[in-house]
Amino acid sequence: MPRREKTIGRVMAHVAMVMNLDKCIGCHTCSVTCKQTWTNRSGTEYAWFNNVETRPGQGYPRGYEDQDVWQGGWKLARGRLVPRSGGRARRLARLFANPHLPALSDYYEPWTYDYENLTTAPLGDDLPTAPPRSLVDGRPTSVTWGPNWDDDLGGGPAHTAGDVVLRGMNEQVRMEYEQAFMFYLPRICEHCLNPACVAVCPSGALYKRIEDGIVLVDQDRCRGWRMCVSGCPYKKVYFNHQTGKAEKCTFCYPRIEAGQPTVCSETCVGRLRYLGVVLYDADKVGAAAAVENEQDLYEAQLDCFLDPHDPAVQQAAEDAGIPHDWITAARRSPVYALISTYRVALPLHPEYRTLPMVWYVPPLSPVVDSLTASGHDGEDPAKLFAAIDALRIPLDYLAGLFTAGDPAPVEAALCRLAAMRSHMRRINLGERQDPAIARAVGLDADGIEAMYRLLAIAKYEDRYVIPTGYTAGDPDPKGLTSACSLDGAGGVGMYDPEAFHAPLAEPATVGGGPGEAEGGDGKGSLRGRVNLLNWNGEGRPAGLFPRRGEQP
Repeated sequence: MPRREKTIGRVMAHVAMVMNLDKCIGCHTCSVTCKQTWTNRSGTEYAWFNNVETRPGQGYPRGYEDQDVWQGGWKLARGRLVPRSGGRARRLARLFANPHLPALSDYYEPWTYDYENLTTAPLGDDLPTAPPRSLVDGRPTSVTWGPNWDDDLGGGPAHTAGDVVLRGMNEQVRMEYEQAFMFYLPRICEHCLNPACVAVCPSGALYKRIEDGIVLVDQDRCRGWRMCVSGCPYKKVYFNHQTGKAEKCTFCYPRIEAGQPTVCSETCVGRLRYLGVVLYDADKVGAAAAVENEQDLYEAQLDCFLDPHDPAVQQAAEDAGIPHDWITAARRSPVYALISTYRVALPLHPEYRTLPMVWYVPPLSPVVDSLTASGHDGEDPAKLFAAIDALRIPLDYLAGLFTAGDPAPVEAALCRLAAMRSHMRRINLGERQDPAIARAVGLDADGIEAMYRLLAIAKYEDRYVIPTGYTAGDPDPKGLTSACSLDGAGGVGMYDPEAFHAPLAEPATVGGGPGEAEGGDGKGSLRGRVNLLNWNGEGRPAGLFPRRGEQP
């Protein structure tokens, strides 16, 4: 039976991000630089477009993953995809009283310190202090929560109890996990393929850009209904209480348009972020988000992504109006390589059905330490693969974060990372290479070394492959792409003379009858005036000077 060719629907481009959690050291440099760039003004004190969470922990805002409480994302109702917050009628009924909003205490009450108390305190035996004061109302306050209150306390009983993912695991795993180490999880807006925040906005202020997939808020259209805050399951849309508008991560789109990485990526100390272009089939997004089994969502989203090395995909992208440099960038994309080629990156909470476009390489660090502590060779491939199932950080917990509870893709990704370590160790120590290590994870020696270069020693231009911005639309409305734009009407620099001219107050009387200038149409336009673009330089062009007896 002949192989059936895969049909390609509407091709679109999306700028996406991958973060390698093995490299995050929890320094919060990304959070601080993002804060200083985008939310350093009144009304956004509590808003962190980028934050770094400690896992296990409650996250920011507190318990944001509990969609039974917040009703974010999508759900299937009779086979149809609808927002968890309800349909249009339900949202309209709650327009002025939305019950599914996080309170300020779920974030934290931003504070400053009364430094004047230090500088104006009288001389005395006691050392003066700078007590905290609320940035909301200026009153004295107590600091009881923050954007990363769980910092470095993962595994502690006081914090694991509030972890929504850990809550769904059995008690035995939870007790074992309390002896494990923590890891860091940086989070930004996911800029989803199927964003719930866009769908639930009553005023249509949130929109997804056609050219690069970035989700933004139109501040002129926003009316402050805050349905987007409820609709986002990641709680990455914030309400500015000073302006009455919604705000969110912009993916640093002015930098992206200039071919530069986001601020959080540029300043990342661990160099754990990757930016690149992904081509996807827009016609498959709805069906992928509506698959019945939540554990099939990961594969369904992978099926939406198109291979940029396929000539048929390249031609379809060209026909869709995607610029050639974007298609070239998609072929060099580190994001596509980590997601689809090596399959070591996974989406965050695919069960929300938003199809997120910020993916994560799960952490592998503890496996080597646990083997070494037990007296074994931490890089021996046989023992390394066997130890994946016995990680101190359980596969079930990682699966609850990245694959809707399915441990198979997580285990496969960790095995590829472990195989890369073992293979490169043999090369660095000058030992005989074992091709079976790469074959065991579905790669060859060249592929596993290419993955190592990307994950370990990639240079700036390899981690960030971002073409400059363009305007999406009709790919070739007047057939001008194959020739100089000045060769025909409608090209760059060519315009209709009527387009920029206002009618005259009184009809012109140059040349023939009333209102008729030379070459004019009698409608009072300026078309009869001289056009030096058509003058060959010889003689005196008609209309350059007024005729004798006429007013200039």
